[in-house]
Amino acid sequence: MNLEEYKGVYVFAQQVDNSVSSIALELIGKGKDLAKDLDTTVTAVLVGYEVKDLAVELGEYGADRVILIDDPELKEYRTEPYTHALASVINTFKPDVFLIGATAIGRDLGPRVCARVHTGLTADCTQLDIGDFPINAIEGKEQKHNQLLMTRPAFGGNTIATIACPDFRPQMATVRPGVMQKLPREAGRKAEVVEFNPGFVPNSKYVEIQEVVKAVSNVADIMDAKILVSGGRGVGSAENFKLLEDLAEALGGTVSCSRAVVDAGWKPKDLQVGQTGKTVRPQVYFAIGISGAIQHVAGMEESDIIVAINKDETAPIFDVADYGVVGDLNKILPLLTQQILAAKNAAKAE
Repeated sequence: MNLEEYKGVYVFAQQVDNSVSSIALELIGKGKDLAKDLDTTVTAVLVGYEVKDLAVELGEYGADRVILIDDPELKEYRTEPYTHALASVINTFKPDVFLIGATAIGRDLGPRVCARVHTGLTADCTQLDIGDFPINAIEGKEQKHNQLLMTRPAFGGNTIATIACPDFRPQMATVRPGVMQKLPREAGRKAEVVEFNPGFVPNSKYVEIQEVVKAVSNVADIMDAKILVSGGRGVGSAENFKLLEDLAEALGGTVSCSRAVVDAGWKPKDLQVGQTGKTVRPQVYFAIGISGAIQHVAGMEESDIIVAINKDETAPIFDVADYGVVGDLNKILPLLTQQILAAKNAAKAE
């Protein structure tokens, strides 16, 4: 493999129902940072059917080029045709870096693509940088430059690993939604559009979709919330979450939770924050009855303001909190909610 042939940062621009997924825009934003360090450009790979119009949006969010693969076989996501599409792009255009969102689609697609093109894949990354590998020079071993350094939690979140793929290309990673930040939209900015179709011949690996049933959910997406009131095991019971719901309503926020709450059956998985849940970046994050294990902190430490309420003054959550209250949440939350409502009523009266 001639590594010098591989150039550029490529991003899988995931779309569902002809709507660009937020993770695609987040990856373009991060891709621009990486491309600047590598003195190269960012290419979005758009796969689907009748999705050409989406290339405009990708350009306005920072993509320099869009490789468009548009074919009826790609109307709904299926593993084999999508794998064939991305593997063909890699073999034809030879990207140096290829990023995929760690969504349900990305986690299915990424490993198959990397196996098809014979390279490595680092999953669920929380940080991406360009640097030297080995990071610290080792006597007698070549230190390679301009490598993609992929950082992710390892061993159940108890340590952080930085991984590189120095001998194969592309350097591939899946990235958790919500970890990277998309760039502001620049109306009128255009990307070069390259239409590419490797051809699709259905075979025994093609799944036939009989029916698509869309689930209807009334649960707000916690990744979009500006204020999150999050509860952990210390809340005590499902019934006690009423205190958090009252506070969230007073603040105009949304309730979320830790893994322990989901495991106990108190709240659905959609509301879970943390390494095995969702990564969030609200303006204000209330951590109530949450100890602050590293697995949970990994999903919320980028919040603008963190307020912790816990009866254990030694809880690790206070190490990352901007404001901390030590005490009984059963007494504190009703008083806090009451004060917030009183302040809102006073403001309306003025």
